[in-house]
Amino acid sequence: MKYVDEFRDGRLARGVAETLHRLARPDRTYRLMEFCGGHTHAISRYGLEDLLPSNMRMIHGPGCPVCVLPVGRIDMAIELARRPKVTLCTYADLMRVPASGGASLMKAKADGADIRMVYSTLDAIRIAEAEPDREVIFFAIGFETTTPPTALAIKLAIKNRLTNFSVFCNHVLTPAAMRAILGNRAEGVEIDGFVGPSHVSAVIGLQPYRFVAAQFGKPVVVAGFEPLDVLQAVVMLVRQLNEGRGEIENQYGRAVAAEGNLLAQAEMREIFELRESFEWRGLGEVADSALRLRDAYAAFDAERRFALAAHRAKDNPACECGAILRGAKRPHDCRLFGTVCTPETPMGSCMVSSEGACAAQWTYRRFDERAA
Repeated sequence: MKYVDEFRDGRLARGVAETLHRLARPDRTYRLMEFCGGHTHAISRYGLEDLLPSNMRMIHGPGCPVCVLPVGRIDMAIELARRPKVTLCTYADLMRVPASGGASLMKAKADGADIRMVYSTLDAIRIAEAEPDREVIFFAIGFETTTPPTALAIKLAIKNRLTNFSVFCNHVLTPAAMRAILGNRAEGVEIDGFVGPSHVSAVIGLQPYRFVAAQFGKPVVVAGFEPLDVLQAVVMLVRQLNEGRGEIENQYGRAVAAEGNLLAQAEMREIFELRESFEWRGLGEVADSALRLRDAYAAFDAERRFALAAHRAKDNPACECGAILRGAKRPHDCRLFGTVCTPETPMGSCMVSSEGACAAQWTYRRFDERAA
């Protein structure tokens, strides 16, 4: 098997959809949150919601690391980049994320700041090696998937005796966001179960999700990225809900082990520790939800190295990205969506990032729901 074409078979997808229609009980609703930008794009790209029963709804969660980063952290990165003899290395998705006052990393670069787009942490290390007279800062971002490469970059910098390399750490943790969403009842966002993230689970395994079942009685099914993966995970969730179960199951057994990647976990534990609290776009301050470098590696922590003060800033009040990230609204509920806010002129991070829900619905023309 190629593990690609077989999981995009339309005939099989229709068969799974028929199973869902048979399983769906007419006396209840099913509200399922996918917790990964890759799942959100698969749902939009392949029109999976069109195959679901009318009483079954997919809710987009905060599974896009660029989207959940608050405005203040972008402001801090711009401040770093504008310092003399500083080179800020970042991924392309971050360049156009709106900051305070209409600023962005892209605009700061146009104004003369040395901001370079990289494909990996190793690119930043190579720049630091090639330009020892500059302070090279890697803008580290992402969930548990991208945290081990940052840890390895720091260890490589130590091995190569680089004194001009540091990390602006913005790594966040998926289970903490799940807890925050389940604990937020103010907006009446009801979640019956989660389609668990793929790459994140390949690193952390299944154990970190146990609290979702134990404390909240909700099922989690870790799923692959392909359309049949997602549909099968939905079937598994519906069966659990019909039987009154709340368990952690793994649909993506071909890539995710129950224990996760123990080597990657060890690297993360060695370099990082929990922050007491961290701000998320849409969720506010969330306890134990992000990582920072341990004191032993403080020399590589850009926030401490450059005495960087925390910034607090508000989102564009007309942008609904925050509400979309916590499942309270959908992209087409935002009055900016598809009008002044498009991928060419993004007003919020959910439209900027390739993993954002707004970008997914725009790219695959799912915005016609506005008129539904």
